[in-house]
Amino acid sequence: MTQSLEPDFTFKVPEGDDRPRRVCNHCNFVDYENPRVVTGSVAVAPDGRILLCKRAIEPRKGYWTLPAGFQEKGESVEEGAMREAVEEACASLEIDRLLAVYDVPRIAQVQIMFRARLVSDIAPGPESQAVKLVEWADIPWSELAFPTVVWALTHYAATRDQASFAPFFNPTGTNRLTR
Repeated sequence: MTQSLEPDFTFKVPEGDDRPRRVCNHCNFVDYENPRVVTGSVAVAPDGRILLCKRAIEPRKGYWTLPAGFQEKGESVEEGAMREAVEEACASLEIDRLLAVYDVPRIAQVQIMFRARLVSDIAPGPESQAVKLVEWADIPWSELAFPTVVWALTHYAATRDQASFAPFFNPTGTNRLTR
């Protein structure tokens, strides 16, 4: 007799809950599907130029973004932002402060963005086709990968000369994104 190692799940409302969840039919384990955390930064060189990375992977391959990605188990959001800068731009950062927290429910993400100082040279990492440091006037706005990149850059610009500020959140009316 062969026994399947795959659990047998059904969508149902577990006792004490208020919404359907994936529940194991054998042991009642609830397989919660919660948002994933993305962590990243607006990394700025000593001369004020901003680090951008051209994506080598989907989604939005070939578009420009900030160094950011999914937080890994066992790391803080700050450590994740620094790791992502290494993976995408071979860059070392010093985290300055929290810039923003964006909620993107359509794709089940919470994005945590930092303001950071670039403290090394840059080169494309395995997840980037290219990297570059750009002046504010040279940001390729029409070629940015995601709305949250635009938000983070805009929020950075509003705070670049401030030592202290309250973190930003989704711009008004943008709690549901299309990409």
